[in-house]
Amino acid sequence: MAATRLIPMHMQKGKTIKQCLKDRTDYAENGEKTEEGKYISSYECTPESVDLDFAATKKEYELITGRRLKSNDVIAYQLRQSFKPGEVTAEEANRIGYETAMRWTKGKHAFIVATHTDKAHIHNHIIYNSTTLDARHKFKNFLFSSIAVRRLSDIICLENGLSVIERRKPSEWQKRTVYPKRKSIRDEIREVIDSCMKKESKDMDELLRLLEEEGYAVKRRKNISLKGEGCKRYIRLGSLGDGYREKDLERVFTGEPETEKHEDDENVQPLSSEDLVVNKQDIVLDMQEVIAKGKGAGYENWAQVFNIKKFAKSLVYLDEHNIRDIDMLNEMAAAASKRFNDLGTTIKDKEKRMAEISELKNHIFNYSKTHDVYAEYKKHGYSKKFFEENREAITLHKAAKDHFSKLGGPIPKVKDLNEEYARILAEKKELYPQYREARNEMKELHTAKYNIDHELHLNDMETDVKNKKRDDQVL
Repeated sequence: MAATRLIPMHMQKGKTIKQCLKDRTDYAENGEKTEEGKYISSYECTPESVDLDFAATKKEYELITGRRLKSNDVIAYQLRQSFKPGEVTAEEANRIGYETAMRWTKGKHAFIVATHTDKAHIHNHIIYNSTTLDARHKFKNFLFSSIAVRRLSDIICLENGLSVIERRKPSEWQKRTVYPKRKSIRDEIREVIDSCMKKESKDMDELLRLLEEEGYAVKRRKNISLKGEGCKRYIRLGSLGDGYREKDLERVFTGEPETEKHEDDENVQPLSSEDLVVNKQDIVLDMQEVIAKGKGAGYENWAQVFNIKKFAKSLVYLDEHNIRDIDMLNEMAAAASKRFNDLGTTIKDKEKRMAEISELKNHIFNYSKTHDVYAEYKKHGYSKKFFEENREAITLHKAAKDHFSKLGGPIPKVKDLNEEYARILAEKKELYPQYREARNEMKELHTAKYNIDHELHLNDMETDVKNKKRDDQVL
């Protein structure tokens, strides 16, 4: 799985082309991030002089076309490609990045691929020249280019046996930065009421007195209202929500339960996936609700035709699958739900194991990387000064040791973990088609079951009405 982002690199004010290019490429080729240049590859340029190679091509472009670079022009593009932790090695990431850059630029632009390993997620910095190799054209950043490069990256990931990010609608996208929820005036009032209730208020009068001591003005009319310092208006207790209304607080003082328990409560079962699977657009309409809306005879006629079509569709489905009676339909619907839930549980178990493998590999890498630092820490007699100077490395090493102690056995090899991860990932991919098929089958069966049950219920009601009319005529 790889997340991608395409970033145009513009000319910076007060700097030459070479300086701008060098600033960008130096960060990408940082030895501390690429393990001293071990994970850097290039095409039609050398990593050591990539800025000079790009600038030379741009100079040639000016001589051939007669066009000079303007301020804020795009001089290069950076493509960031971040992989899921534990899914690829640095060598694989660099190879995938090189293939992505080659297919994205079609081999017409020089580029470098620098793979960074300093974060938990391995990621590529792909920088390619905006000018083509023949120095006659420039890369055109077209509309939705970010979506196009993401799809290309997904295709290459799938070709290499990696997972891809599930596509979502723009309305479902989430921002990485989550800001804390702002505390409202009602939130503050609820907190103050909780604090006063902890002081064992005996009745409402004592609670209101404690609120007045906290600086709240109390208005006792039909509805009790509060007004804090700096507030422009009074706020009713009834607007504070469940547990803070006057009746709710009175129940607390008198010791009454919040809700009364009925005899039939023990027979109420929690909702299952069977109750949630049917979409309102796929089931027949409740004619009583339609009539109650009072939208007129035309709307009622449309609803009746709609129900007839849905019921007929369910009958066709039952005939195609040779389902002849209600008991058989109920059994098949229950079996489909069980198969769907079992497959979902199996997939979740595999995802859980994959997450455990990724976490274990991360601890193994951290343990190996910080082993020497921790050895020095022991030589210094666990010095506090040495600890503060190397806090991050020592903390990572301790966390890895604690994780290993919980394994209850020898530490597996990274190679074995990679093989197990790949095997589980392949099994998970094989289960997804079965999961989707089971979900669709369950939905079809439950929709048909709902429609048939609804029609039988209506027939029973009509029979009862006819019998009642006949009995009335006899009398």
